Parts: sequence; structure tokens; C-alpha cells
Amino acid sequence: MKQRLFLHDKPIAGIDVSPTGIKVMAIDPKKWTVLGYGSVDLDPTQLQESLTSGDVTYLSDAIKLLMTDHITGHIPSNHVVMSVPTSRTYSRNIVIPSEAEKNLLEAIRLEAEQYIPVPLSELNVGHEITERTDKELTVTISAAPSVLVEAFVKACEANDMIVLLVEPGINSVARLINHADEGRQMPTVIIDIGAATTDIAIFDKTIRATSSVNEGGNSFTLKIANSMQVSLERAHQLKVLDGLSHGSKQAQVTAALKPSLDQIIDKVQKIIRFYIERINSEGKLAQIVIVGGGSNVPGLGEYFTDALVMPARVASPWQMLNFGTLPQPVRQYKPRYITAAGLACISPKEIVR
Repeated sequence: MKQRLFLHDKPIAGIDVSPTGIKVMAIDPKKWTVLGYGSVDLDPTQLQESLTSGDVTYLSDAIKLLMTDHITGHIPSNHVVMSVPTSRTYSRNIVIPSEAEKNLLEAIRLEAEQYIPVPLSELNVGHEITERTDKELTVTISAAPSVLVEAFVKACEANDMIVLLVEPGINSVARLINHADEGRQMPTVIIDIGAATTDIAIFDKTIRATSSVNEGGNSFTLKIANSMQVSLERAHQLKVLDGLSHGSKQAQVTAALKPSLDQIIDKVQKIIRFYIERINSEGKLAQIVIVGGGSNVPGLGEYFTDALVMPARVASPWQMLNFGTLPQPVRQYKPRYITAAGLACISPKEIVR
């Protein structure tokens, strides 16, 4: 009980670590007011070298720089929840008889050994009972490399932070989308387009399945630059100002981005088939929600709607968040904070249950 009260008394900040940067945000969930936020860039090569060597100095120094020099507003406590890149995690739902709950950990171990292509000794494995009936339990299993989780936690602890929870980034995104949809929990395909990768998930009361593809905002820019023979700066302008919308550059930009977008669409189609065939044969997905720092491409929602024959929209959950007197992030950079915001709005009950 003391732990539960202690968590309620301390505000929580969300820290999102990706190969290209760190984002942090703190929110007052009672008023949905942003208390503080900030970001710093990371060099993917240096980060990987740091994680491989076991020396987290590069990451811990970046967190220190972020917290001391790059915060707008304030971060109210040292209690944080963190995300790990979804592409580095494994998630799966299993259904077991209710009477098997007493042997739940053994059931999880057996299931994980069957589908995760990494020895369990090298993973941090967590689980959550997401549905319960008289006859069955539905359990969500998540796993991430221990080396990765321990490095992230160690880098935070080097900055006197207390890490309360680590979860896949897509779970944080789903939490914020669910809040923005006022808890309607419509069965949804989430497409989170980051700088280097795109994460895809089926959200139906909980995360049902995930997948990733190595395409993102940076590769979009590079494809436009190479295809249209322009500088990276000009390519970025074409991406965020013209994009796939009707205009003089539409055909050229669309042709440049089509190979990347087709890879994402192919992954989405596969995960939808998996959901219908393996998880919920009667499930009807209601919408596609597109988020992330790479989603700032005009016309992207319409493109996915046409390709997947399902309503798709670029989400704007920021309407539920009040920045108060704080200057807001530049519009094109605001989507980068969606994972950190999803982490920051977690309920303490989700941590201690």
C-alpha cells in the first residue's frame, strides 16, 4: 500500500529512446496539461556501439544534456517510465484455460520458447492478463533483449532517475490514441512512422500483434532526394509541404515514396491477415491511425485509405493536451513526442497492478 501511495504522490515523466533521439514529456493527467518536454538527437552508430560494448556513457550523457539544457517547462520528478523500440521487442497473445492460471508462468515460458527466436535467458519477459472469462484467460506477453532494457535503465539511474516501467513504444502510442478516442477502444490498426522504422500494431482493447519495417521519415526524404535529384533540405520541404497532396509535385513525390509506402502497406496487410486468421476471425477493424514523426506527409491518410480500403487518418491527439503558457513544439516536430506523451499519461495503477 505504501508503494501505491508513493507512486500516486509522485508525477511521472515519459522517456522515449529511439535510435535517432531521446524525447521526454511530463503531463498532469488530471488537467491533461503538459508540464514540460524536450528532445535531443542521437547518432545511431554511436548509440549502437555504446549498447554493444555495455558502456552506457553515451546514452547517459545524452539524457543529462536533455534534462539540463533542452527542457521547455519543467519535469516535476525523477520518476520515469521508458519505452524501448518496438522493432526490438516481441509481443504475442495466448489463450489458456482458467484453471491453468496457477501454472501461468510455465505456460508463458513454453509459449515464448516456441515463437521468440532468442533464448529466454537473453530476454526480459513480462505479461498481463488482458481478458478473463469463466473458461479462459487471454494473456499478452512482451519481451525485449535484457541488454537493451538494462542499458536504458542504467543510463537513467546514472542521472538519478527511478525507472518504474519499461514497455514497447507502440503500447504507449496505443494508450494515447485510446485516451484521444475517449476510451471507445475501436479495433484499430496503428501505423507509427518514426525516423528510421515504421511500427505497426493491431489494437483491440489491448495490443494484439505487432510488426516493423525499416522505412521511416528519413528514408522518405532520401528517396525523394535521389529520385528528384534535389538536396536533402529541398527533399524534406517537398515531403512536408507538398507530399502526396494534389499539386504540381504530387506525381514526382508519389513516385519517389511509392516503394517505401508499398513496403509498409504489405506489412499492414500481413498483420491484418494474422489478426483475422489467428486471433479474432470475427473481428472487424474500424480504422487506421497514422502517427509518429514521419507521418507529416500531406495526403498520407488518403493514400493508405485507398490502398488498404479502410478509413485512415493521421492522428492529432494533441487536441486533448493543453500546453498552457508553454510554447508548443513546431507543428512538424510535434508528432515526434507521441510516444513520450503516451508514456507520460500512464496511470500509476497500470504500474503497480
